[in-house]
Amino acid sequence: MILACKEIKKMFGINTILDNITFHIEQGEKAAIVGVNGAGKTTLFKILTGEMSADSGEIYLKKETSVGYLAQNQQIDTDRTILEEMMTVFEKIRCEEQNLREMENKMSVLEGKELSDHIEKYAQAQQNFEQSESYGYESRIKGVLKGLGFLEEDYDLPICQLSGGQKTRVYLSKLLLSKPDILFLDEPTNHLDIASIQWLEDFLKGYQGTVLLISHDRYFLDKIVTKVVEVENKKSSVYEGNYSFYSKQKNINRQIQQKAYEVQQKEIKHQQDVIKTLRAFNREKSIKRAESREKALQRMEKLEKPENLPTKMRLHLTPKITSGNDVLKVEGLKKSFDNSTLFEGVNFDIKRGEKVAIIGANGVGKSTLFKILLGKVKQYEGEIRIGTNVHIGYYDQEQQELDETKTIFQEIADTYPTMDNGRIRNVLAAFVFTGDDIYKTISALSGGEKGRISLAKIMLSNANVLMLDEPTNHLDMYSKEILEDAINQYEGTVIYISHDRYFINRTAQKILELTPYGVNEYLGDYQYYLEKKQQQQIQLRENEAKQQQIVIDTVSEGKADWLKQKQQQAEQRKAEAKINKVEKEIEQTEKEIEQLDKMLFQEEISSDFSKAQQLFEQKTKLEKHLEQLYEKWEEMQ
Repeated sequence: MILACKEIKKMFGINTILDNITFHIEQGEKAAIVGVNGAGKTTLFKILTGEMSADSGEIYLKKETSVGYLAQNQQIDTDRTILEEMMTVFEKIRCEEQNLREMENKMSVLEGKELSDHIEKYAQAQQNFEQSESYGYESRIKGVLKGLGFLEEDYDLPICQLSGGQKTRVYLSKLLLSKPDILFLDEPTNHLDIASIQWLEDFLKGYQGTVLLISHDRYFLDKIVTKVVEVENKKSSVYEGNYSFYSKQKNINRQIQQKAYEVQQKEIKHQQDVIKTLRAFNREKSIKRAESREKALQRMEKLEKPENLPTKMRLHLTPKITSGNDVLKVEGLKKSFDNSTLFEGVNFDIKRGEKVAIIGANGVGKSTLFKILLGKVKQYEGEIRIGTNVHIGYYDQEQQELDETKTIFQEIADTYPTMDNGRIRNVLAAFVFTGDDIYKTISALSGGEKGRISLAKIMLSNANVLMLDEPTNHLDMYSKEILEDAINQYEGTVIYISHDRYFINRTAQKILELTPYGVNEYLGDYQYYLEKKQQQQIQLRENEAKQQQIVIDTVSEGKADWLKQKQQQAEQRKAEAKINKVEKEIEQTEKEIEQLDKMLFQEEISSDFSKAQQLFEQKTKLEKHLEQLYEKWEEMQ
């Protein structure tokens, strides 16, 4: 066991945020903390990492355990470049590397026993350096940066010039490279595209340390975690399994608890009625029987009524006007900025009632495409045709359509001035804004709350085509499920940008994959998209093989087969010969280095400065040559 907490309680003023939080995490385990927005998940993380103290309870963290913590929207204030910031992770290794170089230089001014002692120290330092797997840290840095979506040309960018999302990715890269014993990751997928999320999944699945996650990405959780700790109504419940297991088991447990409570309440009511009747007889025997039943009732272990689930957003989207069958047609769309093409050759059409997901890598231009379709940004080339009676409702992931100075009530009232106060209150209640909450200013709201306001405005509009840019970004799992159900039941057309694979899987009927060179269309959900991508890869390899066959077929069939076979055999022999040659050279070089090491420790050599210096320089050259041979061997492999 690496981490445990027992009966953790936390209050802010008179409000209890967490109460009786109890669970433990085994070494190497991958676990998640889940719950609705505001349940106290991030507060719990801060308590576990020592950033905040609990009011009561116990926390156990295994001795000498190193901890890494990624907070949401992690900020780094520095003028260092991305690559320089990554190098700080390996400061100790770089110091050791520098120390080895200094020890090498110092040998030129030493002699006799002093030189002999120095060589012995150097050999030990070099051995320690090699055993700590310190070589190759630069390639590890580049591998992690590439995996999290950074291009090589980004490495020299000053961190102070990066966006908040980019800074969070830089900090996450540092954490992964530092390899702490336990990783606390609060919404690590928030600023990642699908390719980067998949890379992070693979990295964390193979991570030797312990991982504790907060995430609303259900697909991501399914791939990684084997334990779910739910924080609900201030308390914790532990489920041994991934997110899908937790979701099913939670519903089963809730039904069992509710049924057991109802059965017991029925039994209590029955016993109370019997006791009342027995006492009404007013006889000695009946009174004694009544008293006996009362004692039995008092001894009964009472079941608590299962607490209600957190209030859910109630979302119903019904278009008031029906659009034509042809909603949107795009032909030859191209967009450029400063002579740099963002995308080109974009062609697709969307019919009434379709649910369409637009996916693609970060920076490929998905939000720009949306703004072109909405007329907010001009295209460079191409044609866009909007269908008859099409009314578009737009959900902006940055909520720029909201006025930060207004209250929630004012935002709705000013957008729909003919709506009476009662109707506005009812709509806001449907989106879980009740009581005095409706008088909060927009600027004081969380991202999720702003998202709910934007969705409320769309619900009240005359839109029959919904264009949603990352609609699930700030929603908790309950709200995501309700939005999914609403989209599936919606009779209008929905076009959305999303990195949420679970959401796409549940709602998309068509996927448009945006690339710099056009759009790839897939008529199905996310699982269908994955299957088709895999088939395309297989087909691509088969096509390459066919192209080679076409070239060979220009010669006679028999001769072509013979030539192909001979060519393959020759290439294989040539490749194997090159690898064998390098392997033999590596083996010979290692033997020569080993022989020189032995000679350097011989008394007649170590006492002769000139001879020792000559042998040491020879050994240094061989070691550099050996490193080059290893790199060459890896490339050939």
